[in-house]
This record gives sequence, structure tokens and C-alpha cells, in this order.
Amino acid sequence: MRKWTFQEVAAPETLAVEEGHAFLRGRQVPLRDAHVNVMTHAFLFGTAVYEGIRGYAHPDTGQVYLFRLQDHFRRLLESCGVLRISLPYSVEDMCRLTTELVQVNGIREDCYVRPIAYKAGLQFGLRLADRDDLAIVAVPLERFHRDRTSLSVCVSSWRRVRDNAIPARAKINGAYVNSALAMTEALERGFDDAIFLTEDGYVSEGTGMNVFIVRGGRVCTPSVTDDILEGITRDTVIHLLERHMGIKVEARRINRTELYTAEEIFFCGTGMEVVSVGQVDGRTVGRGQSPLVDALRRRYFELVRGVAEECPAGWRTPVHGGFGNPAVQCDPPGGT
Repeated sequence: MRKWTFQEVAAPETLAVEEGHAFLRGRQVPLRDAHVNVMTHAFLFGTAVYEGIRGYAHPDTGQVYLFRLQDHFRRLLESCGVLRISLPYSVEDMCRLTTELVQVNGIREDCYVRPIAYKAGLQFGLRLADRDDLAIVAVPLERFHRDRTSLSVCVSSWRRVRDNAIPARAKINGAYVNSALAMTEALERGFDDAIFLTEDGYVSEGTGMNVFIVRGGRVCTPSVTDDILEGITRDTVIHLLERHMGIKVEARRINRTELYTAEEIFFCGTGMEVVSVGQVDGRTVGRGQSPLVDALRRRYFELVRGVAEECPAGWRTPVHGGFGNPAVQCDPPGGT
């Protein structure tokens, strides 16, 4: 399959999808035939949940590792519980289906997997449809900001949706209208991205990623009760900072003005990975340098690409058999 660029993914034009397969209605189908009816409840009302999963190619062996595959599908099932979506698949089933899909698509490079659990009933009524289904798409995809050392962001005029309205801890498709509005506003104002505040005025997260700040040499990130997605990459970053870099992370409420006085700021997420924020609302962050983020980013890519041999069990799922150093591949499916 042809690798898609970030510019293609972010552009408004329709992507060419002539190659590859997707998983839909219980089987693999050609990607060009992976369609849903326009009366599908999820299409009409956004009643679906999803995950974004990255796969990384080892620089020497050609092995592709799907990063924290089981954790993503565990979270997908948690999100399903919020929307009362019932799937006939276990976490292990979905891991197997995903690995098989990446294999059949012949992907041996960096890739992106999007599983979507959705309300599949055909109805105009708002009541949650009774019929549910699972779709999975896997495509080669380059890093979003591979040529950027830092981003310029704004504090959005839009506020983050509250847990009692549309819970951010569930990856609900329709809730991402909130992110789309904030991202569009940021781009039209000349910024790269945006940071949400909660309705109470505290820092929440980016449009599709968690946010960390460094103040007084301490690393802080909004609490899970500040209307954030409990990010898997966020958890990975905390693991790397605390276990490998000896830096304690404090989860707490963060005021808006702390963004203007921070020494370093960075985003993290499956799509975004780890990227430094260089400016907020036109103000340069710290001294314009990000030594901690640079060191963290190096450790992150060593981990996800299988270069770092020390890795919690189950975090790296190899796709192709017979590749590479067994010591690097020794991460069978299991708990974190």
C-alpha cells in the first residue's frame, strides 16, 4: 500500500483508497468497498467510538510493532460501555484481527490503525440503535510533524466538553466536533494547534493529545478529572519520565497563565507522538529550547520502534514472523 502523508490526511480532499483491505461486518473486504449506509445511526448522530493505534518499523530488522495494542482495545471496550455498544469480540480477538489486517495489507513500514465500534442500525430516531458493528482500517502513515521541532499553539475560545455532557475519557466520534472547531479556529488564526480550557478555566488538553508543562524543573499534566482523555501515550510518557529518566510527574490542575510561564511544554498522543510546543498565544515558551522534551522524544522512539530492549510485557506486538532479535521481540500479548 502507498504510504499516506500527514498533509494528505489533514487535507479536505478525498484520499485515494484503491489499495488494501479493511475489516467490516465480520470479514476483510477491499478498502474501496468498505462502506456504510447513509442511514446508519453512527453516521447520522456520531454514535461510535474509536481508537488510534500506531505501528512502527524497526530500523534494521523490518519488523513492525503495534504499540500497546491490547491497551488500546481495552480502552475501546470501555468506550463501548459508555455508548452501550456490544461487540462479539474480546481484546484478544481484536488484536488478532488487527495483526492479520496489517499482514494482508503487506505493511512493513510505519502505519496507523483505526478501529471503530459503531451503532449500525438504520434509523432516524435518537435512541441508541440496538445493532452494533466493528470496522478496522490499517494504512501506512508517516509521522504527523516529522519535519517540525516545535509547534505554535493558541488557547482556544472553545471549551472542552464536560464529563457530564459528552465524556472525554471515552473516544466518542461525535465528541470530536469539539476538537474540529478548535483546530479550525487555530489554523485560521495562523497557529498549528490549540489547547482547551475546561469550563472552569483550567488547562485540559490539546485537540487530540494530552499536554504537559515543565515549571521549576517539575513536570506537570492535567488530572484525569479535568475532562481529558486518559491517554495511552500519556501513560507511556509518565512511565518513561519516572522509570527511565528519574523525573516525577505531578497530575494537578493547571492555570492558563502557567502556559505563559512554563520552561517547556509538550503534547503527546498516538497520532501526535511527542512534540514540543514553542509558542503559546504568540509568547515564546521558556528560552525557546526543550532539552527535556528532546531527551524524552528519543527514548520514546527507541521504545516504540523496538530499539530499546527493556519494555513492559505486551507493549509491543510484532506483526511479521521470523524477523529481528528475539530479545527485542520478547513482548507477547499480556498485561502491562
